[in-house]
Amino acid sequence: MHGLRHHFLIAMPQLADDNFSNSLVYVCDDDEKGVLGVIVNRPLTLTVGGLLEKLELRVEPSVRVDMPVLYGGPVHTDRGFIVHRGLASDWESSLQVSDDIALTTSMDMLNAIARGVGPDEFVMLMGCAGWQVPQLTDELKDNAWLTVAADSKVIFDMPCDRRRDAAADLLGVNLDLLGSIAGHG
Repeated sequence: MHGLRHHFLIAMPQLADDNFSNSLVYVCDDDEKGVLGVIVNRPLTLTVGGLLEKLELRVEPSVRVDMPVLYGGPVHTDRGFIVHRGLASDWESSLQVSDDIALTTSMDMLNAIARGVGPDEFVMLMGCAGWQVPQLTDELKDNAWLTVAADSKVIFDMPCDRRRDAAADLLGVNLDLLGSIAGHG
């Protein structure tokens, strides 16, 4: 499958899986083992402040505690993931996804966010999405997803409920005009 890193997977209307229906997935890794991504448009009731409090971290007053934590996907739902602007080399347990976006799973990032010295732009998620080879290839052949090169503005500048449509706009596609049945050419 290779080549989907730093791309969006946009769920097509016919994708009925409760885990992915109406989802926008940001692909963080794509190699011979499979594909790893996070859903970036499904907020949980949990906030960043609530999560930091559960972890018993002292939070500085300048921290935006009202930001929602997102449902990142059905895999490792007990683990936190942070997609952020910046370099992976600045943090433990990090993966550089693109020139300016990294995925981090480490406590040092959470501590930095609580102290108000973490990255300015980040999205915090619980869980991730993963596909083994050739699972995602099959789903793409079945027209379950649209793919498009990711634009960081969609992740960091758009409200959650606009991200999927904004990603589709990158392709010039209006998802409201698509039917729930896809054909094969």
